[in-house]
Amino acid sequence: MTTQALGFIVFGERFSPRRISRKASGGVLFLGGVNMPPEPPEKRTAAFIDGQNLFHAAKKAFGYSYPNYDPLALARRITAARGWVLSQAFFYTGIPDPADNPFWNHFWTAKLAVMGTRDIRTFSRSLRYRNQTVRLPGGVTTTILVGEEKGIDVRLALDVVRTARENLYDVALIFSQDQDLSEAADEVKAISTQQARWIKVACAFPSSPTAENRRGINGTEWITIDRATYDACVDPLDYRPKRT
Repeated sequence: MTTQALGFIVFGERFSPRRISRKASGGVLFLGGVNMPPEPPEKRTAAFIDGQNLFHAAKKAFGYSYPNYDPLALARRITAARGWVLSQAFFYTGIPDPADNPFWNHFWTAKLAVMGTRDIRTFSRSLRYRNQTVRLPGGVTTTILVGEEKGIDVRLALDVVRTARENLYDVALIFSQDQDLSEAADEVKAISTQQARWIKVACAFPSSPTAENRRGINGTEWITIDRATYDACVDPLDYRPKRT
């Protein structure tokens, strides 16, 4: 039996280097009495992209006024930089009804159609609307109609957990800062223990000095997207309808 000092980062938690033992049979590492599954040499990665969350983060960080990213290019660039292998990509967004907002309905319908030709699995739902009271300069209040996404984060979380149970990835790469997804990360951690296999959950998000939110999802490895990386993955196609 040989001993050596190693450190691990799993689900965003760092284990301090300590003396561990390696058994010749099975190649399983033991840390503090807990079996540590071997890290796979080729890490199959599934990307889960919250389209609206990614857009609003890029808007705050880089000032872009519409979702000009290529989600597949972003996922490929981030995985390649870490030696991971992108095996599948999922994209989620809410879409306004054409009667309520024909401009953005056209944009998202066209963008999702192109994603479908690039082997991206897309999920969309119509926005739900509610009245919201806002205060204008001078103290005057008014009521406006606001569209909200319902069920997008739930569907994303279900897919993260389902595909982990089906052993379809080694790394779940989530493009979102929605803290509600921390529960999905905890569930994947439990699946890792039940299946005795190595799984990592990471979240990627745009970040800059102007970004208001610089935190990733709790319980995951945080990957910040800088301006250069984002700009290298801008979609050359513009799906906004031409104004006449």
